[in-house]
Amino acid sequence: MEEVLFIAALFIALPWIVLHYITKWKTSATITTDDEALLEELYNLAKRLDDRMDTVERLVASDNPDFKPARLVHDSEVDNQQLRELEQLMAEKKGASQ
Repeated sequence: MEEVLFIAALFIALPWIVLHYITKWKTSATITTDDEALLEELYNLAKRLDDRMDTVERLVASDNPDFKPARLVHDSEVDNQQLRELEQLMAEKKGASQ
């Protein structure tokens, strides 16, 4: 009787457990639509905050000639290029999903 239980555990239970967790691992590795929406919202928030920071720094610099911005490079083209590429990818993804 013990041999039957051992064989059943070896050939049925063990593969079932392994396949169950492989399936869980594969489904959790993908990003959900809720996660995508949250990332897009956070991206838009970060972009708005960056614009506000530029405005605040410009206003303070106009009032105080000794003001030195905290950021090393103001409105960097390298950063802007990366943002444009990200916006293009997001637009392509939206176009493909519709």
